[in-house]
This record gives sequence, C-alpha cells and structure tokens, in this order.
Amino acid sequence: MPTLSELSAASSADIESGLPFPQRYYAILVVALGITLAVLDGAIANVALPTIARHLHASAASSIWIVNAYQLSVTISLLPLASLGDRIGYRRVYLAGMVLFTIASLGCALATTLPELAFARMVQGFGGAGIMSVNTALVRMIYPRAQLGRGVAINAMVVAIASAVGPTLASGVLAIATWPWLFAINVPIGIAALALGLRALPVNERHPAPYDYLSAVLNAIVFGLLIFAVDGLGHGESNRLVAVEFVLAIVIGWFFVRRQLTQPAPLLPVDLLANPVFALSISTSVCSFCAQMLAFVALPFMLQETFGFSQVDTGLLMTPWPLVIIGAAPLSGALSDRYPAGMLGGIGLALFALGLLSLATLGAHPAVFDICWRMALCGVGFGVFQSPNNRQILSSAPRERSGGASGMLGTARLTGQTLGAALVALIFGIAPQHGPTVALSVATAFAAVAAVVSLLRLMPGAAARTPG
Repeated sequence: MPTLSELSAASSADIESGLPFPQRYYAILVVALGITLAVLDGAIANVALPTIARHLHASAASSIWIVNAYQLSVTISLLPLASLGDRIGYRRVYLAGMVLFTIASLGCALATTLPELAFARMVQGFGGAGIMSVNTALVRMIYPRAQLGRGVAINAMVVAIASAVGPTLASGVLAIATWPWLFAINVPIGIAALALGLRALPVNERHPAPYDYLSAVLNAIVFGLLIFAVDGLGHGESNRLVAVEFVLAIVIGWFFVRRQLTQPAPLLPVDLLANPVFALSISTSVCSFCAQMLAFVALPFMLQETFGFSQVDTGLLMTPWPLVIIGAAPLSGALSDRYPAGMLGGIGLALFALGLLSLATLGAHPAVFDICWRMALCGVGFGVFQSPNNRQILSSAPRERSGGASGMLGTARLTGQTLGAALVALIFGIAPQHGPTVALSVATAFAAVAAVVSLLRLMPGAAARTPG
C-alpha cells in the first residue's frame, strides 16, 4: 500500500482516475467505518436516553441535552470544517475528527454526571462533524468520475444499514451490559479506522485561499441561533424569545452572507449556490430530509397510540424502510452514472410522496402487510433519490471545492431533519388528536415539492450550468 509521501506525490490526473486497487477498497472501508460510527451513535443515544437519564438521576427534559449537545456541535461546525478541508486536506480533517470522536467516546463511557456526559457528547459532535464534513469529498477522490455514483451509493447504503441496526444494537447492548458500553464500543472501531486511514486515505490538492476564521465564528452563531429558535418554536418556548433568536440570526446572517460574497473560496459556498443545478440539488435535499424526519418522528406515535402496537412491534414494522434503501441505493447509484439525477430524483421522490400519502391514509385497523408495503415504498423512493442527488451535488462543484460541496450536503441534511422535528412538535401541539396523520400529510407535501424541484434540474437553463 502506498505511503503518505507517495500519496502526496500523486498527480491530479491520478486523483481524477481514482485510487488504485486495493487501496481503493481500504479507503472506502475507512470512510464507511466513520459514517457507521457517526450514524450509530445518534441512533443509539436516542434509544438509550431514558435508561441513561435514570442512571444519572436526571430529568427527562434535561437529559435531552445528551442528544442536543451532539446535534448542535455537528451543525455549527460542518461548514467550517469542510472549508478547512479545502485548505489543509480532507484526509487531515477526517483523521483529526476520528481521533476526537474516539477520545470523546471514551469520555462518554467514563462520565458519571449529566454535565460530564453532555460535554463529552459536545466534543464527540465536533469529531463527528470532522468525519461527516469531508466524507463525500473523500469519496470523490477515491473513485474515478465514471464510477462516482457507485461510491456515493455505498455511503447511502452504509447509512441505511446503520440506521436499521442502531436501535437493535442499542437494545442488545443494554440487555447484557450498562449504558457506558454503548459509547465504549466506539473506541476499538475508531482506533482501527484511524490506523487504516493513515495508510489508505488519499491526499487532495488544496485551495490556496487563507482560512476565514471570522466567517467560521459567524457561521456558528447564525446556525446556533437558528437551531435554538426552531427548537424553541417546536417545544413551546416564549414567542418573544424565539422571535429575538430569529431576528438575531437574520441580522448576523446578512453580514455573514455579505462577507462570503467577497471571499475567493467562501465558507458558506455562495459561489457554488450560484450554480442552478447545485442550488436545486441542495433544496431537494432539505425538503426530502424534512419529509423523512416528519415521518420518522410521527410514525411511532401512530403505530403505538393510534393502532395499539407495542414498542418492539413498532421497531419491526418500521424496519422495511431502511432495509429497502440498502437494496435501492446501490442500484440507483449505478444508474446515476448513466442517467440524469433530476430524472432519477424526481421518480424516487414521487414514489416517496406516494408512500407517505398511503401511510397517512391508513384505515382504522390496518394489517401488518398493509403497513409494511407502504414502509417499503417509502424506502424505495428515498433510496432511488438519495444517491443520484448526492452525486449531483458533488459533481456540480469544482474538484478543489469538494469540501464545500460535502459540507453543504451534510448541512442540508441536518437543516431538513431539524426543521422536520420542529414541525412535528408544532403539529402535535396544535392538533394533538390527529398529530401523526397531519404530520404525515405535511411530509407528503414536502416530498412532492422535492420531486418538483428535482425535475427542475432537467430544464435546459439549469443543465447548461452543470460542469462537464
């Protein structure tokens, strides 16, 4: 396997054609391990939250910070770390994130109080952001352009697998061990990924522009205020406080965007957003992940409170969704190397919207099969859409701005998920008796809008701006 010095000497033509075998396999394995850790950790923490709260003698409301601390640190640091990757190399940011994530996981396992655990989770979030901010940029370096869709599809498949097994793994660990082991299992995996990554991950060409530290601070303030405002809107905080947070985010955001317009390689990639295909792809991603989160939060309430299924039954009934994505993602990834992302995304999101609508209109006493095929239809639609859309986001950006594109991809996902979760809380507060049905109807609308936005990429004016 090539050494770091040999990798550094690689020409841009070599990188354009992807990594040689077997280094390509080792590199994608490292990326997959990092994604698995980041996704599993979120799923595991959500499932184990009541258990952790009891053991740490914390209230349900305060224990939410075990989740929020991680989400907040990831969201505010994704774009700054992606921009840093353009300057110092995606490999360095990824490996540094893996080191921080692994050390913080050990800190989570050793925590004895809620503040200690919340702080360790915050640090872990910064490490997770280092992993997620550049993982798709690394995929672009690992695979040749003609096979980029397949590489992106592997990412989507890994996310689906981790999402599917996360709750089961958490339940299994808690059945035989205490909650600290949920975080301790990250440590040996992180060490193995770090050791392999030091030898296998590629070195990319770096953007010569200096790093904009002020923009990184402004980014953190704007996204932090928006998260608190949206979360407060969904959880019934004072309207005055929420309004102040929104106004501050808009005012500071205005100065933030103005500053980006003067930068050669802006932290918030306004230069990439000027490309219609890139902007439409990001908008598609935000709407689709908002729809997905609306459904993921609302469905357990529908299945348990409306239809009377147990918690275990609910988990099993929702499993067809991620399981089908595992099969659909590689197929759509391969197709995305041959067919337009706008078309594949439009078809997939139309199926996704149809699946959500069928769930929203379930009868009073649905059979298990009636629920499962609807879940599977949602999974097929989302799986067909995701890989081509992610490939389009990456390929629409110049190679030296792959970090910015990768960061925006992750930011779009988190923005959509945060908005979806807040909308569910708002809907449940306004219409508690019919909350799940209303939430699924709103999710259907978001998926339908995403399908239309995806199809707009097929218009001649948008296609003309796509890089070759």
